[in-house]
Amino acid sequence: MHILLLNEYYPPDTSATAKMAALVAEALARRHRVTVLAGRPSYDPTERHPYYLLRREVRGNATIERVGSTAYPRFRMRQRVSNYLSYLTLAVPRALAIRADVVVAMTDPPIAGIAGALVARLTGRPFVYNIRDLYPDMALGGGIVRPSRWVNGWENLHRRALRRAARVVVLGEDMRERIIGKGVDPARVVIVRDGVPVPERPPPADHPVAQEIRCGFPFVVLHAGNLGFSGAWETLVRAARLLRDDGVGFVFVGEGAVRAQMEASASDCPVVRFLPFRPAGEVPYVLAAGDVHIVTVRRGLEGVVVPSKLYPILAAGRPVLAVAPEESDVVRIVRRERCGVAADPDDPQGVAEAVRALQHDPSELENMGRRAQEVAKNYDRVKQLEIFTRVIEEIGE
Repeated sequence: MHILLLNEYYPPDTSATAKMAALVAEALARRHRVTVLAGRPSYDPTERHPYYLLRREVRGNATIERVGSTAYPRFRMRQRVSNYLSYLTLAVPRALAIRADVVVAMTDPPIAGIAGALVARLTGRPFVYNIRDLYPDMALGGGIVRPSRWVNGWENLHRRALRRAARVVVLGEDMRERIIGKGVDPARVVIVRDGVPVPERPPPADHPVAQEIRCGFPFVVLHAGNLGFSGAWETLVRAARLLRDDGVGFVFVGEGAVRAQMEASASDCPVVRFLPFRPAGEVPYVLAAGDVHIVTVRRGLEGVVVPSKLYPILAAGRPVLAVAPEESDVVRIVRRERCGVAADPDDPQGVAEAVRALQHDPSELENMGRRAQEVAKNYDRVKQLEIFTRVIEEIGE
C-alpha cells in the first residue's frame, strides 16, 4: 500500500508527536510505501531549514515531504498559529496530488484531523485518525480558548472528521470513552499506546547524573517532562509545602508553558527544585533518580490528554504517583497493576499522605517498582506499532 501521513512536526522537530510520527512511519515503511507530509522544523528543532516551497527526503520506503510553512519558535501563540495555518494552506493541496491508498492524520496542528478527513473524502480514500490530544476539548479544558460560536463550529467539524474515519486510533481507555461519547461506533475506535523499549535491567540509581538530579533529598518525588496546561501543578506545589519537614523533595526536570508560574508559586519552598531537560543519552539516569515519579492530569482533562510519560517510567522500574482523576487511564493502570498510588488532583493533603505512605514503606515501594517493569512489557513499543500497522492494513485491504 501507499500510506499518506499528515503531521506538521517531524524530526528534527523534538515534540512528542514528531517522534511518534517518525516511529509510525518507520514501522509502516517496513511493509509499505509511506509519504509523510510535514512542515519546516519549528518545534525546538535540532536543526533549522532555510525557506523552500517543497523539500523531499527519501529514506528507504519512506518519503518525507516538507512544505514551506513558516517556522517561528513555538512559544508565542500568534507565531505558532502562523506555522499551523501556513502548513495547512500548503499541505492540503499537496496531499490532494499524492495518490495514496490510505490517509492517516495526527493532531498537529489541532485541526490536522479535519484536514485529513477532507483530503480522504475528496480523493475517495479511507481515513485513519490518530488522536494524540483531543481538540477542541484540550484547548477548552486548558483555558487556551473560551466557549464560543467558532469553538462550537470547530467541534462540529471535528465530529464530522471522526464520523468520516474508518478507524480512530487513541492512546487509552479514557480517550476511547470520550470518542465513543461523541457518537462514534465503538468498533471503529482502537487503542494503541505509546510503547517504549523495555531494558533488561533498570538503570542504576547511583549514577552521578541520577545523584545530581536528586539534589541531596533523602526521598525524591520526580516529574520529568513537559510542564504544560494539563497538569495539577498547584496541587503538587501545595503538597510539597505540607511535606517540607519530612525529608521529601519535589524535583521537576523540564520546561513548559507553566514552568515560570510554578517557580513563582514555589519560590519560598526549599523542597521544590526546577532543573532543565537533560540530553537524550542521560534520560535513563533521570528516570533512575526518582523514588517515585509523578504523572498528572487535571480534573476535566481525563481522556483529553493521555500522558505517554507513564510508559518509560514503568520500563525503568519506578513506582508511579498518579495525581489524576479516577477515570483517567493512568489511575486505572496504576490501580490495576499495583505499580504505584493515586491521589485526587484537587487534594494536596491526599497527595502528601500518599507520598508519606510510600516513603515509610520501602519494601512495598520496591515491590511496586518490580511490578512496574513487569507490566511495561505489555506496552512494548514493537508490539504497539505492530497493532497500529495491522489497523492500517485492515482498512486498506
